[in-house]
Amino acid sequence: MHYFENWFKWLYQTHGIKLSIFYDSYDRTRFFKGLVTTLELSAYCLVLSLILGALIVLLLGSRSIIVKRCTNGFVQFFRNTPPLVQLYFFYFAIGPLLPKIDGTPILGSMGWAVVSLSLLEAAFVAEIFRAGIEAVPKAMTEAAKSLGYTRLQIFRLIVLPLAVRITIPAMTNNVVNLVKATTLAYAIAVPELLYMSSQIWSEQTNVTEMMIAILITYLIIISFVTLAMHLLEKRLRVPGFGQ
Repeated sequence: MHYFENWFKWLYQTHGIKLSIFYDSYDRTRFFKGLVTTLELSAYCLVLSLILGALIVLLLGSRSIIVKRCTNGFVQFFRNTPPLVQLYFFYFAIGPLLPKIDGTPILGSMGWAVVSLSLLEAAFVAEIFRAGIEAVPKAMTEAAKSLGYTRLQIFRLIVLPLAVRITIPAMTNNVVNLVKATTLAYAIAVPELLYMSSQIWSEQTNVTEMMIAILITYLIIISFVTLAMHLLEKRLRVPGFGQ
């Protein structure tokens, strides 16, 4: 490890390539803290968006016209407005309206980033699930009805599991977009990867090196996400279904 650090110091001293995150412990700590925050933010938003997306699809199939219109309005709102504007709306417009505990807001910047990005992704997840549900053969749902399954049981036990298998390729693109969208949290000072890197390059004046490091880091993250989703798709594939 010591040799590794010395090599990057030598690289800077002889060639001017200043990758301080490899030889300065303080910069390295900040960079990895940003990386961990990015991964945590992505994970929280992914789980919440999947749950909310499934709920939205269920509500879109409601017999109530009011429920269907309100749910559809939610989807259209989040799909057709800029994500950064949504983030600012929640943080600067809704945040100050909420009560505070001992002068501290209930939700900080990280919390609002999770809320905003989860709702945004839930709208896209709902559309992906809807397309997957429409691809499920009606014969399966009709067979389930004949066996006495309720509408909720049919959705939870038959339609949704099959729809998930169909939608994994589209969901992969959505997860990749979610990881990339976490950089928007920079705007409200969430200490994610881009935010922490900007602090490093402001102090070390190594913008070029840090931008290259960020791009490579995101490329690695997204490569792992894509590989994991591909393996999941192969594992969940039902022979002869959705091909």
